[in-house]
Amino acid sequence: MRVAVPLGRGEKAALRAGIVLETSETLDLPKGVACKTVCWPLEEQPVLTGELLALAQDLALRQALNPGHILGHVLPQGLRITRVQLRLVNEKGATSWPLARIRGADEGTRRHLAQALAQGEARLLPPGTDAASEEFCVLRVDPPWPVRPSASRQIELLEYLQEHGSVSRRNLTRALGQGTGVPLQSLLSAGHVALTRQDAEDEVEAVEQGLLPPPPAPFVLNDDQAAALNEMKTALETAQTEKRAVSRLLYGVTGSGKTAVYLELARACLAAGKSLLLLAPEVALAYKLRRDAACALPEIPLFFHHGYQSPARREATYRQLAVRQEPCLVVGTRSALFLPVPHLACVVLDEEHDASFKQDESLAYQAKEVAWFRMAQKNGLLVLGSATPDLKTFHAAEGGHLPVLRLPRRVGGRDLPPVELVDISSLSPAATTEHGLLAPQSEQALQEVISRGEQAVVLLNRRGYAPLMYCLDCGRTLRCPQCEIGLTYHKGREKLVCHYCGYSRPFPSPCPECKGMNFLPMGEGTERLAERLSVLAGGPVLRLDRDSTRRPGRMEEILAAFARQESPILVGTQMLSKGHHFPNVTLAVIADGDLGLNLPDYRAAERTFQLLVQSSGRAGRGDKPGQVLIQTRDVSHYCWQYVREADYEGFYAAELARRKLRRYPPFVRLALIRISHAVEENTAVAAVNDLAAAMRGRAAELGLQLLGPAPAPLALLRGRRRYTCLVKGQDWQAIRALYFFAAAQKYTKNLRLFLDLDPVNML
Repeated sequence: MRVAVPLGRGEKAALRAGIVLETSETLDLPKGVACKTVCWPLEEQPVLTGELLALAQDLALRQALNPGHILGHVLPQGLRITRVQLRLVNEKGATSWPLARIRGADEGTRRHLAQALAQGEARLLPPGTDAASEEFCVLRVDPPWPVRPSASRQIELLEYLQEHGSVSRRNLTRALGQGTGVPLQSLLSAGHVALTRQDAEDEVEAVEQGLLPPPPAPFVLNDDQAAALNEMKTALETAQTEKRAVSRLLYGVTGSGKTAVYLELARACLAAGKSLLLLAPEVALAYKLRRDAACALPEIPLFFHHGYQSPARREATYRQLAVRQEPCLVVGTRSALFLPVPHLACVVLDEEHDASFKQDESLAYQAKEVAWFRMAQKNGLLVLGSATPDLKTFHAAEGGHLPVLRLPRRVGGRDLPPVELVDISSLSPAATTEHGLLAPQSEQALQEVISRGEQAVVLLNRRGYAPLMYCLDCGRTLRCPQCEIGLTYHKGREKLVCHYCGYSRPFPSPCPECKGMNFLPMGEGTERLAERLSVLAGGPVLRLDRDSTRRPGRMEEILAAFARQESPILVGTQMLSKGHHFPNVTLAVIADGDLGLNLPDYRAAERTFQLLVQSSGRAGRGDKPGQVLIQTRDVSHYCWQYVREADYEGFYAAELARRKLRRYPPFVRLALIRISHAVEENTAVAAVNDLAAAMRGRAAELGLQLLGPAPAPLALLRGRRRYTCLVKGQDWQAIRALYFFAAAQKYTKNLRLFLDLDPVNML
C-alpha cells in the first residue's frame, strides 16, 4: 500500500509517497535510529499487487539497488506523489482534509478520521484539477517553423513542444515562465498548436490509428504457423498444469507471419480466461501491433501503453488494470511489463533481439528477464519472436533450454529478395559531401523502380542533415560544450543539435572559436538524403525518423501517405527496418551498411547483421519480386556473406566461435561498472586511480577479470567525465560483490558509480 511519510526533520518535514513492503510486530532498529509515524494512507485499496512488489524486490537484488529506486522509476508519476485529500461526509455536511491538515490534527481527531475512512463515511480524493492541467498543447506543424524569425517566444514554445510532445498548459507555464499566454494564443489562432482535453487522448489515438496503412487481409494460418500455434497452446497448458514457467522461441524469416501467430495465441488465451501481454521494441511497431490486434480481434478488450503517452494517460491505464477482474490483451513497449495485468498467463516479445528491450539509463534492466520473472510468478508462457534472434537466445535454444518453433517460409511462398553489395570504397568524404552517399548503381536502380510505378525504401541510420559542421575559417568542427561530440546540423529546425544531451544552438551563428561565418556541412543524414532523392524522384520524398515523427500523429501520416503511394521513396532510420508491410516496395537500399559495424562493441557485427537482414525484409513482400542493395566500403567483411543469403544460422556459428575465442557472452558473464565525475572536480582523477587500484586487488580475490577503469568511448557526456570498467566472470554474485566493494570505498565521495549487467551499450 502507498502511504504518506514525513521526510526530513521537525513538524514541517516534507511528505513523500512511500510503499509498505512488509510489516513487523516488533521494533528492531539500529542504535541511534528513530522510528517516524506514517502520516496517512494514499489509497483505500492497494493498486500495487504483491506480485509487482516481489518483482521490484527481485529487480533490486539483481541490479544492486533498493526497491524504492525501482518503484520510483516504474510507477506512473501520479502514484509517486502525495497530493490527495480526505473527504468526510456526514449529516452536518461535507469537509475536506488535506494531508497537511491531517498531520496537524490531534490524536483523537486522526483516529476519528481513520474510523470514518474504514467504515466508508469518508473517501480519499485524487488531487484537484483545473483547466490549465486538463488542457494539453499539441504541435500541429513541422519545422521550419511558419512564424517570423523575430517571434522568439513562439519559436521557443514550438521547440519545447517538439522535444516534449503534448504538454498541459500548466506544465508549459512552469517550464517556460508566465509569459507564455500571448505567444501560445497566437500559435493557437494560427493553427500551429491545438488544445485537447486530457480525456480526449483516446480520441486522438483513434485518429492516429486511422491514418495507418490498411492491415493485411485476413487469412488462414499455413501449416507452419498452425503447428507453432498448437505447440504454444500445449506449452501453456503444461505450464499451468505443472505449476512452472515455460518459454518458446518463434524463429521465422521476415514476412513469415509471426504477428498472425501472436494474435491467434491471444485469442486462445482470452478464450481460456487468461490475459496476454504483447510487447514491441519501439513505439512505431507497437502502434502497428495494436492496429493489427484491433482489426483481427475486434471483440477482445485491448489496452495500449508506451512511454510517450502523457503521464495522466499512463496512470489511468495503470489504475484501470489494477481494478480489472476480466482478462484482456495489452500491447505496448517494455515499460508495460510493470502493469498490473489481471490473469496474466503469456508474454510475447516481438523482435526479441532488439537492443531497445534493454534499458541502460537510470535503471538498467533487461525486458526478457523481467518477463521471465513474471511468467515464473504466474506459471505462464514466455514467447520470444525474431527472424534474427539474439545470439544468447539462440545459444540457449541450441543447448536445449529453449524449444524452437520455426517458420522457414514467407507467407504465400514468396522468396526472400536477392541481396547485392555495392562497393563505395572509392567515394571520398569530399565526394560524398558534394554528390551524396548513393553510388550510381543505387541511383539507377531507384530510377528503374520509379519508372515502373513501384516504390523503394532507403535506410540510413543517421538522422539530421549533416553529422558534422566544419568551420572553413579556423578548420574546426563545431562541438557540444557538454559532451565534446560533433553537433549535427538539422536544416529544417535551423539548429545544430547534440544527439546525446540535447544542447542546441541556432544556425547560422558565428563560430565559437574564431567568430567566422563560413561553414561546410560534412557527411549525410536522412534529412539531406531525402532532399537529394527528391530531385531524382521528381517530387517530395517521405522521411521516417525520430525528428520527422515528433509531432503526434505524424508517424501515422507518413506511413499512410507512403501506403497510398503519394511518394515513390521512403527514407528512414532503423525505425523503418522492421515490422512494416508495403506490398508495392520492390527495392530496399541500405545507404551505409558499415554504420555501426566497427563500433567498440563486441555486438557490433551481430547488430549490423540483424539490422540489414530486417531491412532487406521490407522488399518483395507483395506479388512483385524484390531487390536489396547494400552499400559498403569493405566488401570483404565476413558479415556480408551471411547477410546476402539471410543465413542466420551460418552467421551464428561464425560469430559464436569468435566470442568463445575472446571470452564474450554467452561464454562469460559480462558487466560494465560506469564511473563518472563532474568536469570541474579537481581531485576526481586521483580518486579514480585510487579506486582502480583497490578494485583490481578485489577482482583478483573474487576470480574476476577486470579491464579498466579506462576513459569511455564517449569520454565526456552531459558535463561529466566518464570511465568504464569491463568485468568478466562466471558468477553474477561475484560481479555484484565487486560493485558493492567499489561503492563502499572512501574514494567514491565525488564519483558516481552505476552497475550495468549484461550491457548492450558499450559507449
